Amino acid sequence: MGQYLPIVVLTVLAVLFGVLSLFASRLLAPRRPNTAKEAPYECGIVPGREPPERFPVSFYVIAMLFIMFDIEIIFAYPYAIDHEFLGPFVFFEMAAFSAVFFISFVYMIARGALDWGPLKRATEITEIADGPTLVPRRSVKVVGREGRDSESGQAA
Repeated sequence: MGQYLPIVVLTVLAVLFGVLSLFASRLLAPRRPNTAKEAPYECGIVPGREPPERFPVSFYVIAMLFIMFDIEIIFAYPYAIDHEFLGPFVFFEMAAFSAVFFISFVYMIARGALDWGPLKRATEITEIADGPTLVPRRSVKVVGREGRDSESGQAA
């Protein structure tokens, strides 16, 4: 235990110095607040508006998807280097991982996770026989139907 005594003493002294410095600055520092000192400061630019309260959740989901892209590349690299040694089992494991990842990526695109900008209203005005009415929009965007005839499914 004696060999650890200098480390323990140094740790105690470091903690005491930190605590005493905080108390001394609270007691001895002048307090003259004004609007310039209270304003947020970032790179010398005065903010033009208040920052938003929260980021949308889709921002974090997209960030996780990009991390998943990195993981997929990390899995694919060893297989690309030595696929003969790793064999078909690793190939099917990679294919399963890639399929799950691809399906989640398509789902996020269909939900509009990459559509940044102002939020759109969930309703649109449609003309019917009784006059204009609000009709809710679809919650999931249909992808890959552009340029196709809706009845026959053939290209226009």
